Amino acid sequence: MGKVRNILFIMCDQLRWDYLSCTGHPYLETPHIDGLAAKGVNFTRAFVQSPLCGPSRMSFLTGRYVHSHGSSWNDIPLSVGQRNIGDYIRPHGLRCALVGKTHMEADEEGMARLGVDKLSELGVLTAECGLEPYERDDGLWPDQIVDPNYAYNEYLKSKGYNGDNPWHDWANAAEGPNGEILSGWYLGNNHLPARVKEEDSETPYMTSRAIEFMEEQGNNPFLLHLSYIKPHWPYIVPAPYHNMYSHNQFLPVVRSEAERANPHPVIDAHMKHPESRNFSRDDVRDNVMPAYMGLIKQIDDQMGRLFSWMEEAGRMDDTMIVFTSDHGDYLGDHWLGEKEMLHECSIRVPMIIYDPDPAADGTRGTEDPTLVESLDMIPTFLDVFDGLEDLEHVLEGKSLRPALHGVQKEKLRDAVFAEIDYAFKPARIYAELEPSDARGFMVRTERWKYMLWEGYPSQLFDLEADPDEFNDLGGSPDHSEICAELHERLFHWLRSRATRITMSDQTVRNRTGSAPKRGILIGRWLPDEVVKDDPDSDYWVK
Repeated sequence: MGKVRNILFIMCDQLRWDYLSCTGHPYLETPHIDGLAAKGVNFTRAFVQSPLCGPSRMSFLTGRYVHSHGSSWNDIPLSVGQRNIGDYIRPHGLRCALVGKTHMEADEEGMARLGVDKLSELGVLTAECGLEPYERDDGLWPDQIVDPNYAYNEYLKSKGYNGDNPWHDWANAAEGPNGEILSGWYLGNNHLPARVKEEDSETPYMTSRAIEFMEEQGNNPFLLHLSYIKPHWPYIVPAPYHNMYSHNQFLPVVRSEAERANPHPVIDAHMKHPESRNFSRDDVRDNVMPAYMGLIKQIDDQMGRLFSWMEEAGRMDDTMIVFTSDHGDYLGDHWLGEKEMLHECSIRVPMIIYDPDPAADGTRGTEDPTLVESLDMIPTFLDVFDGLEDLEHVLEGKSLRPALHGVQKEKLRDAVFAEIDYAFKPARIYAELEPSDARGFMVRTERWKYMLWEGYPSQLFDLEADPDEFNDLGGSPDHSEICAELHERLFHWLRSRATRITMSDQTVRNRTGSAPKRGILIGRWLPDEVVKDDPDSDYWVK
């Protein structure tokens, strides 16, 4: 093993932190992901900055909180003024590319205003968050106008899968007794195998494309973002993965009758959604959970295939590997479906990092309980190439490389932050809120979780005494001081975002007190005036 030359940044979609055997699942065996953890560090308390695909991914790919980058919901364009992962990494000589999903929405209005041609090299990189789209796959909808350039559909057609949208009709649908197409969008069909052959389904296909990319690169350095679309819905998987698991192998559902009897108004509004109503039923969970677990098992098998190829090609010797997810999944916990609230099952994700550098030998196979945020990825990558200098005014995360090398001297952080903009959801209407008010913010320390909901009472949970987040202490007089302290902590976080992004802090330091040297003489009496303790004075007396 040697120094890092390449980065393989693997992301699953909607993979809960606790659905891997290396993070404690008692029945779902993931030996290949576990093997990566045995070679690296398993950060057991990692959190995303928003429990939704688009905003979470934009935080991963910009190194900034949602409140800073502004892409707070799916399909909200990321401002052309925001720097991205390619902007940071490409100058260090790496080809930065994508295989899979980003949920990136281009700021076409901003690009047009600046005269950037969408089809130019700069235009493509700007539209794809700085990643060359070697293969972009965000999935398709049943009635969507199919993009003729969607490569996975073309691949399926070349393999004999007919129809205008084989992504849906084969890879994400089952077949009825009379040959009818049974859409995987419907939870009632999720126990059936997808029509596509396993080797032609999305996860193996994307793995193959990642291997093809690395083969093409040879010894040329790269950053590859391999971003799987699963185990995100449609929860459907081809045989033999569709029925590997049964109802007695799920993690117990985390919910209480008190939550449903007296819910917080914002949670109550989300409980009204069809995904929440259905996932609150045991028969629905029994039908869907085997498919969800099968999708994860398929990913693990493909990790085995990918890592075996990398071993044979020598890429395990010079490639840093990150394995993570963009958010979790409620799966019926707290009487909810989907992922868009701020419970642990939604915002906590797996985070495994393998660094081939011999300096990391002392931490291999360890678990690290450090509070980690998604924004730590870009600083970690830049730290590999000594590229972190003068970026504290833009990047809001911290490098994990000292922790990987066992030389982290100070505590990385004592709190993590997340937020959700649910203005686009029917829950906003149920909660009788205007779009600008449908917001929630969270600060989570090692013990406490405080959530601020615009227009409604705040919530507080004691994670030591109540790890399942059942007992809301937000209205408890005995906890008012803790609520006030965390409210101020959240307010301080909001008002200290990195908003001055066009000038580095070091430039500010260098320019402090330089006005007289530039001929700007403000409030002076005479040329030879000496002002004690005035940094603006030509003759500053300290």
